[in-house]
Amino acid sequence: MRLHALETGHRPPEAARVAELRARDGYVSDISLALRYRPELFGRPFSDLLQQVMKGPSDWTEAERELFAAFVSARNQCPF
Repeated sequence: MRLHALETGHRPPEAARVAELRARDGYVSDISLALRYRPELFGRPFSDLLQQVMKGPSDWTEAERELFAAFVSARNQCPF
């Protein structure tokens, strides 16, 4: 189910970035729309968490974690 707010409810700075991404890539992923909708409530905290997961201390290298993320995205038929 797509949320209407994620398609039309971005504030002007975020809406401009979404438009840039859409023009450049031909689409904008759902996660990208969600991260840019009210970024102070979800986008920035979630992005910070992702950075910790992908670049923080781990038994796996950053490259291995990127490969795992790309593999999961491909299995889920999600553009990475």
